[in-house]
Amino acid sequence: MRRSRPALLAAVLPAALLGASLLAGCGSEEPAADTAGSASGFPVTVRNCGVDVTVDSAPQRIVTIKSTTTELVLALGLGDKLVGTAFLDGPIREDLAAAADAEQISDQAPSQEAVLEREPDLVFAGWESNLAADTAGERDTLAKLGVASYVAPSACQSADAPAKMTYDLLFEEFEEAGRLLGAPGAATDLVESQQAALDEVGRVADGTTALWWSSGVDTPFVGGGTGAPQMVMERVGLTNVAGDVEKTWTPMGWEAIVDADPDVIVLVDAAWNTADQKVKDLEANPATAQMKAVKEKRYLVIPFAAGEAGVRSVDAAADLVEQARDLGLAVE
Repeated sequence: MRRSRPALLAAVLPAALLGASLLAGCGSEEPAADTAGSASGFPVTVRNCGVDVTVDSAPQRIVTIKSTTTELVLALGLGDKLVGTAFLDGPIREDLAAAADAEQISDQAPSQEAVLEREPDLVFAGWESNLAADTAGERDTLAKLGVASYVAPSACQSADAPAKMTYDLLFEEFEEAGRLLGAPGAATDLVESQQAALDEVGRVADGTTALWWSSGVDTPFVGGGTGAPQMVMERVGLTNVAGDVEKTWTPMGWEAIVDADPDVIVLVDAAWNTADQKVKDLEANPATAQMKAVKEKRYLVIPFAAGEAGVRSVDAAADLVEQARDLGLAVE
């Protein structure tokens, strides 16, 4: 059972701040319970990053952290259950944006106070680090307050980390989230539509090598051999020059990148580290300027939110193939 707002706040807020918060809430009424949460199939228990998560009924008040979790909730048709979002990596995917009217409570990882102000019964996080003492709150602390927590399984690191991300695993994650959130039918429909779209994605010529550059300038942070970048590149026939590193993400020195001399470079476009700036950095550096991908301007651009496993991952594969075709690379 979700605790009342005063009980939640009393557990984490100083007395003075608590008093002000309660006064601000005087006269308001507790939202009426939604009986949809009593649907069959509950309770649901899943093992998530080493933590057993049980929900007795479909969550009615969800806070999401990161774009991947927010967009999955929206893709499952649960936008009306969102009471807050945080730490978005960019604009919501265009076809989902109309349903995204929940308040953004923080541009960065939110504090526990900010999260509990929304009175959630579940916090759905895109990274494990979003659920820590200095962010939304440790998972056992939230559980004691009656707030369940769930991390996108592809982002697990402390336990239950996938050995290697695949689209099959991704679709299983969608199904699991659907069960946990009370939308199993919507999850099945989502998987079916995404699988159909994935089946239509073409491939570049086998043997085409690629680097997936996410961030970092002095030492680039690139997609390794086990995460979403590898999953996407492998599906479209790109050979990852960092694919032998058994990590989702890895630092890779410029000397090693120049030696690898990839045929194409996938540039992650983020507001804080744009693809355009990455191109300028590559072309300004005398060493990287001699790489064939740089000399021939063979760049493929992916928005930051598409670089992590989620509802954008199929579109990311299709987009890379289309961009490769535009560059004149052989495409099946």
